[in-house]
Amino acid sequence: MGGHNTADFMSAMHHPIPQIQPWRLRRLLRRLVDIYSPSGKEEDVLSYVYGYMKRHHIPVMRQFVDDSRYNLVVIPPEIDVQLALIGHLDTVAAYDLDHYGYQENGDQVTGLGTADMKSGCAAMVEAFISVWESGFTRLPVALALVVGEEEEGDGIERLVKDFYFPWAVVAEPTDLHPCLSHYGYLEIQIYTRGKRRHASLADRTQNPVENMLKVLMKISRYMVDRRPEGVYNIRDLLSSHVGFAVPDWCEVWLDVHLPPHSPIGEVSLELQQIVERIRKENPQNNAAMRFVTVHDGYELPEKGPVVEAVQNLYKMRSLLWTPQAFSSHSDANRLWISGVKPILLGPGQLQMAHAPEESVSFNQVQWAAEFYRDLMISMGC
Repeated sequence: MGGHNTADFMSAMHHPIPQIQPWRLRRLLRRLVDIYSPSGKEEDVLSYVYGYMKRHHIPVMRQFVDDSRYNLVVIPPEIDVQLALIGHLDTVAAYDLDHYGYQENGDQVTGLGTADMKSGCAAMVEAFISVWESGFTRLPVALALVVGEEEEGDGIERLVKDFYFPWAVVAEPTDLHPCLSHYGYLEIQIYTRGKRRHASLADRTQNPVENMLKVLMKISRYMVDRRPEGVYNIRDLLSSHVGFAVPDWCEVWLDVHLPPHSPIGEVSLELQQIVERIRKENPQNNAAMRFVTVHDGYELPEKGPVVEAVQNLYKMRSLLWTPQAFSSHSDANRLWISGVKPILLGPGQLQMAHAPEESVSFNQVQWAAEFYRDLMISMGC
């Protein structure tokens, strides 16, 4: 299967070689980027991609996630699927609603979702179309374009509830480096309460914002001293808008990313103990911590049919084999929990994702489409 050598792959190419169409790929990417599809509002892009694949005679089906949103899934009939190509069609909210669309500057394509991950989705769709048009309709490879990755992850949760694939390739922006390992992730909510009163009567021990800052300073010190290999992000620091008064609540959300083999259970316990100690030392600080998401990292060994197929394709292209760890959170965490072995490999750079100047190299997008095509065919050897 996927672990066969270069000769096996080239033998499969005795069939007409599927050709990636750069003009078609570019046009599809442009359309995807120009359709605004933040998490929870993916209906327009779903409708477009569904119709697009239908027009190209791809047997795509809709797997409903809620009343109006669905995953797009292609599964060859009567085939024991061994690999799923997976991407997400949603994006974060636009930094600027007047300037989020597709633009070109030489090889660089800019716009919301170009790196994360509409370029990867476009490459996977183009690969599927080129392969199916050439008669490779019984390969053990599925395609799944899901919703909700940037928020609730409800798309991937529904996908793995109804379908199982031993392996997956997820088109996250890895700069075309294969990622066989993945960071773990903690999403944390912290909440403090106080009593609303006139601003001139503020009491530092009972101000929820003041108490929240004390908690955050302790957590920051813990991460720097005890978990320097991790990355943490303080986001969405909010308090009640009360004008010239002491707010009655404060809330913060934290992202904590930890290397693949980090003891994530131990870290979560130690963070909880920090909050408990603060409350014990200062009963006026009523901070409460809730772990909204807890996902372990993982590391795949460099063996198995899909890993070997990817290795062979890199060798055929005279590329160095340098597996890396994906340092963000993604649907691959949820796939791993469900028993799927995910490899992350896609066009674009992670540092460009979610940035106002988000962009991707179109050469990388075309390379990715060709790579996905070759991987699909090699799985049939």
